[in-house]
Amino acid sequence: MTEPKRYLVTAALPYANGPLHIGHLAGAYLPSDIYVRYLRLMGKDVVFICGSDEHGAAITIRAKQDGTTPQAIVDRYHESLKTTFEKVGVDFDIFHRTSAELHHETAQDFFRVLNEKGEFTKQTSEQYYDAEADQFLADRYITGTCPKCGHEEAYGDQCENCGSTLSPTELINPKSKMSGATPILKETSHWYLPLDKYEEWLRPWIVDGQLEGTSHHDPKAWKTHVLGQCKSWLDGGLQARAMTRDLSWGVDVPSELEGAEGKKLYVWLDAPIGYISATKQWAKDNGKDWEPYWKDKDTKLLHFIGKDNIVFHCVIFPVILKAHGDFILPDNVPANQFLNLEGRKISTSRNWAIWVHEFVDEYPQLTDVLRYYMVKTMPENKDSEFTWQGFWESNEELVNKVGGVIQRVVTLINRNYDGKIPDIDPSLSITCSADKEKTSTYEAEMKAVQTHFNRISEFIEKYEFRNALAEFIQLADLGNGLIQHNAPWALVKTDPEATKVVLNIGAQVAAVLSVAMSPFMPQKANELRSILGLGEFEGTSAWDDTRAALANNKALLESGHQMGQPQHLFSRLKPDWVAAQVQKLEDSQTKETVYEAVKETATFDDFQKMDIRTARITAAEKVKKAKKLLKLEVDLGFEKRTVVSGIAEFFSPEEVVGKEVVLLANLAPRKIRGVESQGMILMAENDKGELDFVSPSEGFGSGFVVR
Repeated sequence: MTEPKRYLVTAALPYANGPLHIGHLAGAYLPSDIYVRYLRLMGKDVVFICGSDEHGAAITIRAKQDGTTPQAIVDRYHESLKTTFEKVGVDFDIFHRTSAELHHETAQDFFRVLNEKGEFTKQTSEQYYDAEADQFLADRYITGTCPKCGHEEAYGDQCENCGSTLSPTELINPKSKMSGATPILKETSHWYLPLDKYEEWLRPWIVDGQLEGTSHHDPKAWKTHVLGQCKSWLDGGLQARAMTRDLSWGVDVPSELEGAEGKKLYVWLDAPIGYISATKQWAKDNGKDWEPYWKDKDTKLLHFIGKDNIVFHCVIFPVILKAHGDFILPDNVPANQFLNLEGRKISTSRNWAIWVHEFVDEYPQLTDVLRYYMVKTMPENKDSEFTWQGFWESNEELVNKVGGVIQRVVTLINRNYDGKIPDIDPSLSITCSADKEKTSTYEAEMKAVQTHFNRISEFIEKYEFRNALAEFIQLADLGNGLIQHNAPWALVKTDPEATKVVLNIGAQVAAVLSVAMSPFMPQKANELRSILGLGEFEGTSAWDDTRAALANNKALLESGHQMGQPQHLFSRLKPDWVAAQVQKLEDSQTKETVYEAVKETATFDDFQKMDIRTARITAAEKVKKAKKLLKLEVDLGFEKRTVVSGIAEFFSPEEVVGKEVVLLANLAPRKIRGVESQGMILMAENDKGELDFVSPSEGFGSGFVVR
């Protein structure tokens, strides 16, 4: 295949409904960042695209849980995600957002084009409806038991346990995520994309990599589990899929279309188009033309994702692009599988997770060690596991192997040659780095360095980042073997010329390591460059230059080059550090709910003394100099009362006005902060100390007795 003129690399848009954990990092973001950093060091024209996915069920569910608005949720987590990516060194060219006006315009234009071309069908069908929440339920608003594998927390569109694509009506024991109620079926009309219409070209494109009129890809380069999921979908027969939903939050269906009122674009139509709108924004910000990156056949398009998004990026989005026309299709979708944590699945609901922002804030010096260990345990082809013991051992490996060779080489060159790279006679024999019983030469050792460096390139280009990192460590091992077998601290006394050869090669190895480690550990790579007296190289062709120098037997550090002073690139962790991290993880996990003991028995007569009535809050304001108190005006239907309630930490005055509540009406009045309170609003308190109203059904009416 010919070398592409440019690359467009996308990383899955993270939902803006929570922070980033290590499973996210290992799935899409670290592998894509490594690949892009490598391309940049090759001097390639590459644009790295991502952004927050700010629509869909996950956002509205989180907003409901937090008692706030979807906009407030996405604003909070968009900034959180963006900052976390920056701190962990994932270097996007743009981190956009799907709530942006440009995205809404782009997604709606896509929908219009597909509709005008007759790619949609309009269908009326029965869909799940939550009578308690009074709304239709999008796929992700419904959970139940997967009919394929029995997983009890499958979504209405997909089981993330077995990867099966589902429809909501296939779920066993479906439940609404809005209210917990069992949904009912109700008629509604939507625009559908008949996926079966495209099977004729989808199968040869996915399986054989051939499609007339577009760039070809090599299906042998696709991961086995990616092809497997795609083939399973195709073999099962593609079905029409609704491209709109009955929702209150998302991208509006273009208003000029009949039946558009109350309809939003399906998130898997909306979100991938976010890659395009983000590219448009990047181009606008940088005076570029976005179209070649999406429409020129000489562009290589790559989607880095997790395995739960395979069919959406390999089937649905390519269909949308091809149906629209003009757009290229992805060359590869190198999806990773799932990362587990200390023997269990990562669970955000139970807080069994390592949150990236917390880790990098607490241990900024370990950011690149985290990246290193995440690559070592990356779930490239099967699920893998993160353990704190494994992290500690990886740090030890970096200290001993990478830091060790650099520290010794730089220290000895500073001690013996004032920090300058010694001039050498390359024909002299030295002890071989791989076998202390054999001799070697400068040329032979540098040829071995070249072999390791080239293999790192080959593995990165095949998305085999674990193998690339293993080759990097072998390169460090070569340097350590060279120093260990030749013992230049002693050799300098008996053979000073051979010592120069050994340390010169050691310095060249260190320089190559600084390039080779940059995609994996960019912060430490720049620190090493400084130690070696070299400049930072982001945005240059340093990788190609290094490869060319090695191929031509040219030194990366010329004789006389002035190095910096030795420094510890990595530092050891205390032996008890692992136990402390495991304990912290256990302590932070959401515990089983602890219920208050039932109070002592009350008689029926005791209960009869309480006059509990329905009421409605008509006005609210904060009580001055009282952090927890709100002054409420409560309408009982037959009279209005003032009630002081300790709910200000959980609800603003604006949120409670109009709320229908339950009031203990015959509680003796008492003054609280100078305000006479004439009753008590009944609230429920959970094990986290959070409060919520005990309320009658909306519209029940005020003043009625609770019996």
